[in-house]
Amino acid sequence: MASVAHVCFCSSTSRSNAILPKYRRHGYLPSSSVGFGRSSRKSQNTLFGLRNFRSTKIHPTLCRASTELRVSEEMKPIKLTYLEGNSWLWSLGGVNILVDPILVGKLDFGIPWLYEAAKKYITNEFQIEDLPELDCLLITQGLDDHCHVKTLEPLSKINPSLQVISTLNAESLLNPLFTNVKYLEPGQSLKLVGKNSANFTVQATPGPVLGPPWQRPENGYIVSSEETQLSLYYEPHCSYDPSLLNEYRADVVITPVVKQLLPSFTLVSGQEDAVELAKLLGAKYVIAMKNGDLDAKGLLTKLITNQGSTESFKKLASKDLPEIEVLEPIPGIALELPVNSEIPA
Repeated sequence: MASVAHVCFCSSTSRSNAILPKYRRHGYLPSSSVGFGRSSRKSQNTLFGLRNFRSTKIHPTLCRASTELRVSEEMKPIKLTYLEGNSWLWSLGGVNILVDPILVGKLDFGIPWLYEAAKKYITNEFQIEDLPELDCLLITQGLDDHCHVKTLEPLSKINPSLQVISTLNAESLLNPLFTNVKYLEPGQSLKLVGKNSANFTVQATPGPVLGPPWQRPENGYIVSSEETQLSLYYEPHCSYDPSLLNEYRADVVITPVVKQLLPSFTLVSGQEDAVELAKLLGAKYVIAMKNGDLDAKGLLTKLITNQGSTESFKKLASKDLPEIEVLEPIPGIALELPVNSEIPA
């Protein structure tokens, strides 16, 4: 039961209003581009170029990106597309990186009576074939909500030689599927060249220990792009040891900010821990992911509670880190960050 508690961290009993239709009503999104699985294949292919996001500093709600951000093609902006749960698609200087993907079926850890979750905004109409050409697949943990075999099996059939970077805890799942896997321990790094000849580096950092104390920790990652001259940190539990992370720096921190709790146990951290994480890494941006915002059912969901909110995190961050940008991604819509340029206040 303890191991199930560790992995089933992404459930939530709260239900928010549908985000994307609200934004469309207010004129922020084109009517044909409302997210993966809710639009035609043609409009899906345009989503990576949109620059819509919510920011504490620029605008109290979703800003109109066409006027707020003016980023030239030469600046090669960072584009971060949230695919719900722990899943992301990043474009860093033209390098496309898929992270902890769940794109096929539901998340259930093989025990749907205990926990089963589906995405709220990105439906199963979105296909793996809709992904852009990938340079790298990142896997942070060896559990189903990060290393989702239902997704990885068809992905490996399409691209068995895809460069995969992973924790060793996923070795038994990945080795039968992909031919080009590099397993990194915390502290190790790998320099890579994308298909567009862009250089990037993946540095593994210590993540949570999901099991007995002697078990190998899972991974976080710092991805650095030579083209953008920026670095991005990602660890989906907001779990870190300051003494092991204080030597690193990252311009962008992607982290949960709402705590997810079981009785006497923290599944996912956030709030003040996320503030300290951003401070430790010297971040300019915090991307506040909501990996507990899923349609979940099962016995475990009745035990999980949330602590804090994105708004309470913003208040905490504004006290200790007044210059930092806190951004809320919209599932399925590319959040675009400028490179070597200040966002106007």
